[in-house]
Amino acid sequence: MATKIFVKYLLLPMRRLLKGMSEANKTLVLSLIVGILAGLAAVLLKTTIESVRHGLTFWFGDREYLNILYLVYPGIGMLLAMLFTNYVIKDKIGHGVTKVLVAVSKNESRIKPHNMWSSVLASGVTIGFGGSVGAEAPIVYTGAAIGSNLARYMGLPYRNMTILLGCGASAAVAGIFNAPLAGVLFTLEILLFNISMTSMMPLLISAVSATVVSYIFLGEKTAFDCTLSSFRMQNIPFYLLLGVFSGCCSLYFLRTTMWMEDKIGKMTNNFKKWILCAAGLGILIFLFPQLYGEGYSDLGVLLNGGDIDLDGKTILSFMGHTEWLVPIFFLMILIFKVFSMTFTNAGGGVGGTFGPTLFIGGVAGFVLARTINLLLVGSTFSVPEQNFVLVGMAGLMAGVMQAPMTAIFLIAEISGGYQLYIPLIITATISFGFTRIFEKYSIYTKRIAHKGELLTHDSDQAVLTLLKTTELVENDFKSVRIDATLGQLVEIVSSSRRNIFPVLDSKHHFQGYVSLEDIRKDMFKVDMYDKLHVYNFMRSAPEYVYDDEKMDSVMLKFEKTEAWNLPVVKKDRTYIGFVSKSKIFSAYRDELKVFSQD
Repeated sequence: MATKIFVKYLLLPMRRLLKGMSEANKTLVLSLIVGILAGLAAVLLKTTIESVRHGLTFWFGDREYLNILYLVYPGIGMLLAMLFTNYVIKDKIGHGVTKVLVAVSKNESRIKPHNMWSSVLASGVTIGFGGSVGAEAPIVYTGAAIGSNLARYMGLPYRNMTILLGCGASAAVAGIFNAPLAGVLFTLEILLFNISMTSMMPLLISAVSATVVSYIFLGEKTAFDCTLSSFRMQNIPFYLLLGVFSGCCSLYFLRTTMWMEDKIGKMTNNFKKWILCAAGLGILIFLFPQLYGEGYSDLGVLLNGGDIDLDGKTILSFMGHTEWLVPIFFLMILIFKVFSMTFTNAGGGVGGTFGPTLFIGGVAGFVLARTINLLLVGSTFSVPEQNFVLVGMAGLMAGVMQAPMTAIFLIAEISGGYQLYIPLIITATISFGFTRIFEKYSIYTKRIAHKGELLTHDSDQAVLTLLKTTELVENDFKSVRIDATLGQLVEIVSSSRRNIFPVLDSKHHFQGYVSLEDIRKDMFKVDMYDKLHVYNFMRSAPEYVYDDEKMDSVMLKFEKTEAWNLPVVKKDRTYIGFVSKSKIFSAYRDELKVFSQD
């Protein structure tokens, strides 16, 4: 219903309005509209989360015994989200950023229309009820879906659709954080593998327009208010150490998340999975209340150097009374945030890893700074804990997402911490480099890279990923039966424009092929027409290409066999056609022109 209203009252009038415009001008106009819509979606999601959270907790007052409901609320939110995704939209909408990457590389940047609203609803309920995930990935998926569907309804080609998809994503990040530059960098570093300078204009328009929408409805306040100290050169060694520590935490985040998702994913019963995850999440929140929801309010306390008060909030409150137990308590929060995040997503909730990355990074910075200060107690030297909390957020982002530029500028924009550019750069760069030594791919790209579905900043690899085997198959080859005589073969040769003849059996299964070169010396011996048969001349194929095979794998087969043509078959060897090296090279050149076009 929502999609039909969107088409009827917005897209159809817009199509008439833009009729006759060039594609470039259409893209510019649509980028503004995408930015406004994605900004409104970001405002709606933030408002939904706050409204649901307030509605569930405003009546608690000072009655601490009601805190027990925090054990139950997240599970209810996960259940509602699971029922919605499984029985209403009947689609998986988690891991939004990864799904956007798959849409670009596999689905010609097409995203289903329901994703323009379904992720907002499902994640709003999940996080509003206390799910330990972030709102950023769902809103990126929403913004990308708005851009993709707007471009599709306007009849724009794949390239322009991809740009508008990126516009939606950058606008979503800009809108939810009030950070336009970070929105553009997020799209460039993580989503779009290659983009020209002329394509930057739509991204900037979308990001700025979404930020303006966010300012209008939510005010100009930065996402994280901070009380920071000025940067001092003597703290550089400690920021170097924070970079290494952030890299270690990033590796832990990546590998633990993947391991837990694989383990829980093996459970086939959704309700059993929900029960397990809801119970696990409830227990963790009972012990560590900071794991409830996004955790941004607790992060705000650390960013402003506020007192850490655990009394009445957890049975582990005694840990707040001893100096050395405080960093240990927060180290446990760092460790278990990954568990609570994975429980939320695996149990049916909808949310992203973006928010937890910021939270864990801030906690990591606090743990390291507090530990350093305790070790140096009694000396005149100390490190500013608030600064380390902020810089740690950038360190985790750079390592987990492998997007150091986005991390540096996002953290500076959302906090106003521009005086910390040097430590932000130092820590983010080291964390990124350290993580990259052990993990080639980010949290968003690791799974799809292993499937060969990832577009990268390597132009050659990206173009190969875009090429699809099924689109390059040539099927104008005349086939011949394996028991046909030479005379019958010569008759087929006379009516063919090709010099290769696939040999098939009665079930259309590929058996081999005959080359014109192989029969040239015998094809004029009329007396042999009934004595020789196709199987006397047939060759076996050096390799088979399958209809769903990735192009980089196909190219490896050509390189290995040194063949110029290879047969394309289904898994049961049903013949489809041939793919030629020359056709691939031609398609590669055409795609590269579009890919590199300004």
